[in-house]
Amino acid sequence: MTTPLPATEPPLTLYTSIASIRQWRREQANQRKSVAMIPTMGALHAGHASLIRSAARTHNSLVISIFVNPAQFAPHEDLSRYPRTLTADIKQLEALNAELSSPGFPSKGRIEALFVPSVPEMYPSGIPLQQELQKGAFVTVTPLSSRLEGITRPHFFRGVATVCMKLFNILQPDEAYFGQKDVQQTVVLRRMVGDLHVPTKIRVEDTIREEDGLAMSSRNVYLGEKRRGFAVCLYRALKAAEEAYLQEVAKGAAVIPRWVLTEPAEKILAEAGSDEVRTETEYFSVACPRELEELEQVDVNVGAVLSGAVRMLAAQEGEGPVRIIDNIILKGKAETGTQREQASQDPRTVVDV
Repeated sequence: MTTPLPATEPPLTLYTSIASIRQWRREQANQRKSVAMIPTMGALHAGHASLIRSAARTHNSLVISIFVNPAQFAPHEDLSRYPRTLTADIKQLEALNAELSSPGFPSKGRIEALFVPSVPEMYPSGIPLQQELQKGAFVTVTPLSSRLEGITRPHFFRGVATVCMKLFNILQPDEAYFGQKDVQQTVVLRRMVGDLHVPTKIRVEDTIREEDGLAMSSRNVYLGEKRRGFAVCLYRALKAAEEAYLQEVAKGAAVIPRWVLTEPAEKILAEAGSDEVRTETEYFSVACPRELEELEQVDVNVGAVLSGAVRMLAAQEGEGPVRIIDNIILKGKAETGTQREQASQDPRTVVDV
């Protein structure tokens, strides 16, 4: 059985086939409209809305894609459980269009196209979750894809790079918007479009956070009430490492040993959780901003990427583990003064690469 697709209201139109969305894109080109794309897997939240508002300020037409990409899931991961909320997502997009059309919003464009393709449309050769059984063309960005998240999820960035290359080829956006929360993804995609000469520009916007600092994510709905209060432990660890870095910079340090940053962070992570809520730290990284190689010391003229992953274990029956990922960018020396001022004004600030 199939579920009928929900209706949309103008100017938003839902497209499900590559042929139809390409026809829409040709019409935009004929009218000399600039096009921005926001790729998503649905379950839209305030972080997606922030990307849309930013794109609307500088582009005539926005296209949103909603596609839960099987290629970035391993057989043991949560593909079947991933939230699918298309009707609610469409309502959010229509509400955003109303906002973008209001007199008080400095908008140049609105959301005109919603691309919701099927798996066979995107993967005509099929896409079993077992990577060794997959057939067809795939994109691998080495060695970036095998670091950080790629250590425990070796399939992940192959899936991300492949689906984004497909979307960029289909939609040919002038810019594609991503959030800073998935920092490794942005580094991988920038390398991909550069090396493969893709004309789409990758635009990265600040992470949008909850009031306590937790980075917004579609998977946060899995946390439940008990684990939600402890899920901010990774962000607090990142902020502790950032503060240690900024203190050393303020003292005039040119090079900062890794342990100066990791020691306060690891202390927070070690003390996270409770008798009911247990956490496991998968990694805490201090890496080179361009190559994501682990650093033993940070050159303050270059800066670094602080990132980590924490697994929130099940707190009650029926729950599965939830991975929390997050990052903060340590800017090079020329920019740390501005970064410190922003951090003191807003404890949730995360600065773009």
